[in-house]
Parts: sequence; structure tokens; C-alpha cells
Amino acid sequence: MKRRILGGTGISVSEYALGTMMLGAWGNTDHDDCVRIVHHALDAGINFVDTADVYAAGESEEIVGKALKGRRDDVVLATKFFNPMGPDANHGGNSRRWITRAVEDSLRRLGTDHIDLYQVHRPDPTTDIDETLGALSDLVRSGKVRAVGTSTFPAEQIVEAHWTAERRGHVRFRSEQPPYSVLARSVENAVLPTAQRYGMGVLTWGPLSAGWLSGRDLSASSRSGLETQKFDLSVPENARKAEAVGALSKLAAEAGLPLPHLATAFVRAHPSVTSVIIGPRTLDQLTSLLDGAEVTLSADVLDRIDAIVPPGTDLNRADSYYVPPAVADASLRRR
Repeated sequence: MKRRILGGTGISVSEYALGTMMLGAWGNTDHDDCVRIVHHALDAGINFVDTADVYAAGESEEIVGKALKGRRDDVVLATKFFNPMGPDANHGGNSRRWITRAVEDSLRRLGTDHIDLYQVHRPDPTTDIDETLGALSDLVRSGKVRAVGTSTFPAEQIVEAHWTAERRGHVRFRSEQPPYSVLARSVENAVLPTAQRYGMGVLTWGPLSAGWLSGRDLSASSRSGLETQKFDLSVPENARKAEAVGALSKLAAEAGLPLPHLATAFVRAHPSVTSVIIGPRTLDQLTSLLDGAEVTLSADVLDRIDAIVPPGTDLNRADSYYVPPAVADASLRRR
């Protein structure tokens, strides 16, 4: 497994990171099996593990903590905060009040005395970025956190955060974690260039686009619950994605690759990407993805992908996973 340096921090991380959202109640409820998945990833050369407090209400962090016993020093451990962790409005967000509580909860669940990369899971329009960076700076200086980053931040908020850090003497964000796949390429417009400009590492998530590029059956009839709407092919945006998947599947076959290998290799090929987060639910899924770790796409294949999904394009706007408040709340855009 090849390594890259994370955003000028000097921290060496594997080109694949193990995402653990599916470990626990949101995916695999067998804790022993989840531990085996983590151990297999580490044995295969992955040294970067990413989780979040909100994943299965803390259960994912607890599983990761179990899996890393005796191996913590060899792992770059990342987690995130922001999402609500209870009914109280103050049990979430990016305030100093919540950050100082959230980090202690994560440290306890993870069974460690420090977090290598502590990430803001989403922007919080109710909290001044100076407040957030001040609290995170204190955590870095105390040794509880080694570096800080963002997840799913728009380019303009990344810029604001860097200017605030410089002017106020705070530590700066060293990484951004955006959604990025062949079907969701809008981050190529501004987020990835901005990360490059500020020397940030980029940890992408969703390379298989929530399963669209996994090679599985796309029909909504084969799914249940919330996934039904995501894959309802009567929705125009989903129909466009299905058409693109068909063309990409044909291209992958011609290139002699499984579709998931083409999809992950595409993300890894972007010069701003430091590590691609893969989030398997089973050991077989992990093994299959690891088999494609050395795949490199030719310029011709990359050009043909561009012809199917143009650079900078999201086939479904919902795949950006962040809607600015002024767009979501009509009262903020009308007199």
C-alpha cells in the first residue's frame, strides 16, 4: 500500500483509508467481525482509520477502539464531531462548549489519549469560525489532538477558515474530506483547487457513490427503506446516473477492470487527493476493494470517463451532501 503525506503535517498515510461508518448498527452489527475487518485492513497496509462520533451513536468509535488495542501506535486515527449526539440542542454543532465535551467522549470510546486528525463534520452557520478554531487550537496545544480538518466544507468557508487562523493565531485546517466520485465531481470546480492552494490533504469519501458504482443491481425494487428513493429510476437525476453507470460499466469491461476498481482508481488519480476512504460492511467487500489498490487508469480511460460525466459535474445535486442555509431556508432569501 503506497503512502502519501497528509497536508504538510509530516504524517504518512496510506492511499486507502478505512472508513468505519458501516461498523455497528448502521451496517455490520457483529463486533467480532468488525474487528476482523479492521485488522485485515491494517495487515494489508492501511494505516489510516476514519470514523465519527455520530456513526451508530458512538458504536463505531467503540468498535474501532477495541480493534486498535495493542496497535494504536501504528495507526493514524481520525474522527469527527458536529452532528447531534442527543436531543439537547447543545449536544452537537461547532461551539467551544460542545467541542470540549465531544472530544472527551470520543477519546473515551476510542480508548486512546489522543486523536491524530480531528475533523469538523459539517459547517455550522450558528457558530463563528473563530470560536471553533480557538477551541480546536487549544486541543492541539494540549496534546489531545495532533491536527484538525474539515469535512464537506464549501471552498469559500475553507478560505475564510484559513484567513481567520492566520489573523487570530489559531492552528489551521490541514485537510478536507469531501464526497467525490465519478458521478459526483462538483468538488473539482473549487474545493479541490482550494485545498491544493492551501496545502491541505484531501480525504475523499463515497468513491462508489453510495453503491451506484459497486456493480450491484440498481433497481429500487431490490432495496428498502431510505435507499428506495436514492435508487428510484423514475427520478430524472437517478435515471441520468443509471445511464452513466451503464456507460462506465462498459468502459470498465473494455479496460479489463471491475467497476469498483475503475471508480476508486479514478478518485485516487486526482493530484489533490491524499487518501480515498473505503467503507466496507463485510470482509469480502474490503478484500475486493483492496484487490484494486494498485490499479492505475490510462489517460485514454480518464478521457473517456470525462466524456461520460464531464469534469465538475454532479449528476444529482443531492450528492454534494451540503446545502447552504440560504438555499434550504426560504426565509433567508426572501424579503
